[in-house]
Amino acid sequence: MKIVVTKDYESLSEIAAAMVLEKMMLPQRVNLSLTAGVTPLGMYKILIERRKALRMDQSNIHYYNFDEVPLPKAESNFTMGDLNQAFYNHTDIDRANIHPLPVDGIQDYERELMMNGGIDLMVLGVGTDGHFCANMPGFTSFDKGIFEIPIAPGHKLYEQLLTLTPELPGEKIVTFGPRAVLKSKQLVVFASGAGKAEIMQKVISGPITEDIPASILRTHPNVTFILDEAAAALIDDVNII
Repeated sequence: MKIVVTKDYESLSEIAAAMVLEKMMLPQRVNLSLTAGVTPLGMYKILIERRKALRMDQSNIHYYNFDEVPLPKAESNFTMGDLNQAFYNHTDIDRANIHPLPVDGIQDYERELMMNGGIDLMVLGVGTDGHFCANMPGFTSFDKGIFEIPIAPGHKLYEQLLTLTPELPGEKIVTFGPRAVLKSKQLVVFASGAGKAEIMQKVISGPITEDIPASILRTHPNVTFILDEAAAALIDDVNII
């Protein structure tokens, strides 16, 4: 486990983008899995600018989504729509190289991914409750591969989703579980802001427990946690760069 603590969000975004770009520069096929949400927006801005400046050949880079919420009446599902808006739509990525996680047929998706070499680099955020991907406390276990979580009106996760999108969610969430995530060759986990300080202390220094799903991530042999100073405030013995 490596912990990198930066002075601010901008520095965090630069380091995360540099780690992704390092993979993008490889000549062989590279399979990336990138997170949606607020934390990666700075990273995506840098990646968009650098890709254009470098005029990179991206035909060997493939992108795999690690969770999805179906929105039956929307133009695209929740995670895919977020990634389109933040990154994909601002690049010349061949859409054939983007592999959305299907709502149905997750076993076929996992099999195809493994046949193509697995995930080379996965970039993850952590929620204030310790979730990653859609591995929410109380709804996952460390032995899960790619799996689905049934939801319906009144269900805790369904009601949470209503605060994130005006569209009504479908009947389930699909996500990479801990076992599937830990198969990735490299993990980058980032968090920013004082609101993440308490949970990141638990993730990095507390017990490994399904009550804090992201605590399992530190068992990966090649994981880097990138935190800004505010998010790392409660973690002992870290140096700020």
